[in-house]
Amino acid sequence: MASWRPPNGVRFRTVQIDDAYLGGARAGSAGQAGRGSPNKVPFVAAVSVNALGRPMHLKLEPLSGFSAKAIAQWAGASLRPGTVVLSDGLACFAAVRQAGCVHHPRVVGGLKPRDLPEFKWVNTVLGNLKTTLAGAYHALKYRKYAQFYLAAFAYRFNRRFDLRALIASLIVDVARCRPIREGVVRSHAEAGF
Repeated sequence: MASWRPPNGVRFRTVQIDDAYLGGARAGSAGQAGRGSPNKVPFVAAVSVNALGRPMHLKLEPLSGFSAKAIAQWAGASLRPGTVVLSDGLACFAAVRQAGCVHHPRVVGGLKPRDLPEFKWVNTVLGNLKTTLAGAYHALKYRKYAQFYLAAFAYRFNRRFDLRALIASLIVDVARCRPIREGVVRSHAEAGF
């Protein structure tokens, strides 16, 4: 099946979204495997693509779970009305319509990522995120720090077009943040963040 394309002459902002999890079953634990594992943190990955199908921006957002309500709230805060959303057909993703978006689900069944070109960039980003986390962090506390891990990765991705300005941009963003006590900063550093 060919990837979805907007009608000729129509310019939409297109976003590829997917459900993902940080964490998993811990070695030697008798906990539940799969999506119900208590060590897993659900998050939505969204990559906007331009008219040429190239990735532009990334949003990685932890959620309480993959429910229609959680996706509708996320879409309302993260997507512009009229955005074309391509998803893998997970039922809760239809809730993006509540934010005025156009939803194009594709039920993927047993297909491999290479057979799904319309999800190329969201799959690539998720693979890169997994590699980055495995290589950079040694003591991962997903429940506590998921939003920080995801935000750091998205920050770098969204500023990759001008690497020379990345440090200056970081300084400006830090200056705009509210003050954080030294003890909080140290606790994050000591926890492997």
